[in-house]
Amino acid sequence: MSKKKILDPPLPNGVKNYLIDIDGTIGEDIPNETPERMVDAAVYPDALKTCNKWYEEGHKICFFTARTEAHREVTETWLKKHGFKYHTLLMGKPRGGNYHWIDNHIVRATRYKGNFSDLVKVNTTVEVFKESN
Repeated sequence: MSKKKILDPPLPNGVKNYLIDIDGTIGEDIPNETPERMVDAAVYPDALKTCNKWYEEGHKICFFTARTEAHREVTETWLKKHGFKYHTLLMGKPRGGNYHWIDNHIVRATRYKGNFSDLVKVNTTVEVFKESN
């Protein structure tokens, strides 16, 4: 008898899983080497408005940060202080940028360049795995 393959349950149609960086994306860029600055980091108001709008629309909000587990409490306090609504917080994202995400699910990446707003669709070139013969 063959085993039935178990798949992750899909999200409802139209619901997105947003994985959003914290430092330099929704607020002031504070490196792990100066954690005392995290508590008073400036928030980017456009990011707060947009993230909370997505949350209210039923999307999943996960903040994904290179901050360490030692910074979890100050990070959660900062998010709450500024009113960010979210579902999960993942600590320990690899540092250094130049991310190349490989996953068995659909992945869309958006680079933050100083303007946090609704997303628009554009055509672009992406790297994909070469199909096998």
